[in-house]
Amino acid sequence: MGRADERRARQRGGRRAAPKRRRSSQAGGKSRIRRLFTWKKILGTFLGLCLLGIGAFIVLYMMIDIPEGNADAKLQSNVYKYSDGSIMTRDGEVNREIVDLAKVPKKVQRSFVAAENKTFYQDSGIDLKGTARGVINTLSGKGAQGGSTITQQYVKNYYLSQEQTVSRKLQEMVISLKLDREKSKDYILAGYINTSYYGRGAYGIQAAAQAYYRIDAEDLNVAQGAYLAALLQAPSQYDWATASDTGKKLVQQRWNYVLDNMVEMGWLDQGERASLKFPVPKDPKPSAGLGGQKGYLVEAANAQLARQLVAQGAAEDYKDALALVKRGGWTITLNIDKKKQATLENAVKEQLTSKLDPKERKVDANVQAGAVSVNPKTGAIVAMYGGVDYFKHYTNNATREDYQPASTFKPVILAAAVDEGAETQSGQPITANTIYDGTSERPVVDGGTKVGFAPENEDGANYGPITVQSAMNESVNSVFAQMGVDVGMKNVLKVAGDLGMDTEKLPAVPAQTLGSMGASPLQMAGVYATLDNHGKKVTPTLIKSVEHISRTVEMPKAVGEQVISREAADTVTSVLTGVVDDGTARRSVRDNPMRNGQKVAGKTGTSDNNKSAWFTGYTPDLVTSVGLFGEDAKTHAQTPLTGATGRLPGKGRVNGGGYPAQIWAAYTFGVQSKVSEFDLETDQGAAVEPPESATPSQTPTSQEPSETPTTEEPTEEPTTEEPTEEPTTQAPTQTPTTQPPTTSPPPSESATQEPEDPIDRFGDDDR
Repeated sequence: MGRADERRARQRGGRRAAPKRRRSSQAGGKSRIRRLFTWKKILGTFLGLCLLGIGAFIVLYMMIDIPEGNADAKLQSNVYKYSDGSIMTRDGEVNREIVDLAKVPKKVQRSFVAAENKTFYQDSGIDLKGTARGVINTLSGKGAQGGSTITQQYVKNYYLSQEQTVSRKLQEMVISLKLDREKSKDYILAGYINTSYYGRGAYGIQAAAQAYYRIDAEDLNVAQGAYLAALLQAPSQYDWATASDTGKKLVQQRWNYVLDNMVEMGWLDQGERASLKFPVPKDPKPSAGLGGQKGYLVEAANAQLARQLVAQGAAEDYKDALALVKRGGWTITLNIDKKKQATLENAVKEQLTSKLDPKERKVDANVQAGAVSVNPKTGAIVAMYGGVDYFKHYTNNATREDYQPASTFKPVILAAAVDEGAETQSGQPITANTIYDGTSERPVVDGGTKVGFAPENEDGANYGPITVQSAMNESVNSVFAQMGVDVGMKNVLKVAGDLGMDTEKLPAVPAQTLGSMGASPLQMAGVYATLDNHGKKVTPTLIKSVEHISRTVEMPKAVGEQVISREAADTVTSVLTGVVDDGTARRSVRDNPMRNGQKVAGKTGTSDNNKSAWFTGYTPDLVTSVGLFGEDAKTHAQTPLTGATGRLPGKGRVNGGGYPAQIWAAYTFGVQSKVSEFDLETDQGAAVEPPESATPSQTPTSQEPSETPTTEEPTEEPTTEEPTEEPTTQAPTQTPTTQPPTTSPPPSESATQEPEDPIDRFGDDDR
């Protein structure tokens, strides 16, 4: 017994204390548990875990960087608009168009904040409570549930995937914190509203505004913005067009919740709030797609934009530039006038395609039409017809360059003659009144030497002595073949290139005078637009303006410098009015009841073996080139148009003065109500009073010209094929047996009169 015990015993009267009882084993166990889980140990463990978690988070924060944006979240569509700003179509894998936040009205911006994250402008980018709840729910198998900030939702949409895992949630939190520190709130909000999914296949607020209200994001009002913000909670359930009664009730509640929050935050006046009515969205509209003419327009616009990107150094070559365009994000406004486009499409249908019957006539399946209409003062392409349907015939007939422009090239020869001040072989200036020998198959000569080229006139018609004006009216091949040599074929091709044709690699041979090179309606519209614009170069342009969130593209000017003299351009225009009023286009254009006195210049053309037929014509305000092309529906080889529609007289040729001119007239007179006149500075051609007498030129001839044009039909088809021998301007090795050039006799009275109407003579109205 110890001393303390003895002391206590003495104090109790000398009685010894009873021994203590041992605790039970159960009590001992509890005591050990208490000793193991003391509050100090629990607190220490908690603090240790917190420190461990903080340490782990610090490591994560240091290891995880803000990644590159998710490729799918970057995908955008390209948006194509008519000249008036209305949407034509979209093209791309994802219906998204990124818009700058500055274009979104402030109240609409704040409606998203009120709907999703009222503390957005004050928080650090994350909601710890909501994130913790999300992690716990994920671990327990309940899935992620709410609580994310706008920053976190943007990070999930743009930088991460949609998978529901703890690691993804932790990444989201770390990236959100970093993003909030490195970027502005406006940057994050813009990213959020541009990447979110709104239903109806619309990604981003711009696509959503179009999908639900058919307006741009910049035109949304606060009520509409609140609806789009409400949609984000459940896009499918809240789409008014497909929602159940319950869904409609829920979205209205959500809409009210958003607006009430805006009032609470001081972003919306209570009076304005009370006046707002639920903005019922429009019904879904099918995607415009690329069917019909839209595909041709989109592809042509993409090509023009790609060429411009290469020109300004944004891409190394055309292939890379086109890939950049198709990556998306472009808003491209075209010069296409909606009314003119519809009228052109209708003109082709009424004048041509409605008359084709491939089941009745095999050739009808081979008829392709293309057309381009240009404003000559601005260069704007206001309408384009590429084919029957983009998904039925992918080649754009308006831009293809594989068919001969035929006699529509003849005005280029005359333009070169006047611009160069050229003379005939005998030294006479070439004017509208110069007389040439119009005998069919007359050999072309240069300095008294035959050059190995003797083109046939259509149907072998012989015109004898004929003025340049009449030769243009009747499209006399022999006259313009000789004129091309008189001017010099290098000069002719140079002027053709200056006017807009692709002549750089063409050989300077007389056969080119028949338009034997390839050309497109687009090119020919540009050539004639330059003539219409008094010789100032017009480069037809499809694109009016281009917008991209990260690029600036300036389109080049469509109207350039003077490439031929005004006198030359105006002389050709004056002469071409005769083609309409007294020549091969008179039936379809001059006599059209819709003309109403409108001044018109133009030229027809029919190529070798009737594989193409053209009419390119213009008024002072509008130039349109229409081409018809024979293309085998299966092999795509060039084939004759002869016999198409089964309604053609005579030999059944499809001539430029027929369907092409009819399409041109139906379109042009259908869109031009104001009658206008050409302002010409020339004293030549059909548009001015002719002089009392014309001085005949000393044109070399190989045979005595006939006194009057023959009216007999030839036994052979007309041809513009090049001669079997290579044309040459070299002097022959032997002295020619023909006599030196002599002066053509002055035309007799019968020869100078207008030839018989070719409608009566040949059963058609074109050369």
